[in-house]
Amino acid sequence: MNPKRRNRLLIVLFLVAGSAATLALVLVALNDNLNLFYPPDQVVGGEAPVNTPMRAGGMVLDGSVARADDGLGVTFILTDYQGSAFTVAYSGILPDLFREGQGILVQGKLGADGVFQAREVLAKHDETYMPPELVDIARGGGP
Repeated sequence: MNPKRRNRLLIVLFLVAGSAATLALVLVALNDNLNLFYPPDQVVGGEAPVNTPMRAGGMVLDGSVARADDGLGVTFILTDYQGSAFTVAYSGILPDLFREGQGILVQGKLGADGVFQAREVLAKHDETYMPPELVDIARGGGP
């Protein structure tokens, strides 16, 4: 084979291999950061993955907030007011706008026991804003 053609072939092969490696790394990084949203009916129905980072949202059920006597632990129930509800456990400072009847999003993992272990709790920021995922739930309808 002509040395000039061989050099071109090697350059093309290295470019293809480098592009494939870069694409593989980007896809792995994006997959690790993928954070899907699940409403209460999917969490209760078993559609939400266990021990996988995700987001879930719903309305805080009235009378369900229970604060720990010692520390910052709190548990509450998220519901869609359609019969689906699940328990959320969180340890930390809750947002100022967190209250019963409030639409919220939680980020964390669903445990095998069905309790959602939240690492972050997000509440709406004013009286008119509602996260797009929770608009139907707030209106009393399903997703």
